[in-house]
Amino acid sequence: MAAKLQFDLVSPERRLASVAVEGVQIPATEGDMTAMADHAPMITTLRPGVLRLDGAEGAAETAYFVTGGFADVAGPTVTVLAEQALPVSEVTAEVIDGFIAEARAAHEKAVAAGPDGPADAAAKLVSDMEAARGLILG
Repeated sequence: MAAKLQFDLVSPERRLASVAVEGVQIPATEGDMTAMADHAPMITTLRPGVLRLDGAEGAAETAYFVTGGFADVAGPTVTVLAEQALPVSEVTAEVIDGFIAEARAAHEKAVAAGPDGPADAAAKLVSDMEAARGLILG
């Protein structure tokens, strides 16, 4: 039996999960990563994507869509503070299309701000949201 770690997922609206897991697949901005028991301590930022729980005991959900945020990995615990998070089972085409529309509006605003604006980051956000849509809805 693999060693367990404590996983907590919190969004501004609610706590979505607090369970023992064998691992957590995290959509980090630097690339996908998996945190397991005794992982080296680290903090990473999240990109829009699917966060998956491996070997979750008694968890109603094992996959969550996150729009961004932070993951704090500290040995026996992983805490994710998400900007927005939903169980994948609650993500519909309308929900994710709404997130994509918000990201596109932010991109348009950034482009209008001129060359010193965050247009590249906003374009990446749109791209990441569209990729997440493909993962969730196929």
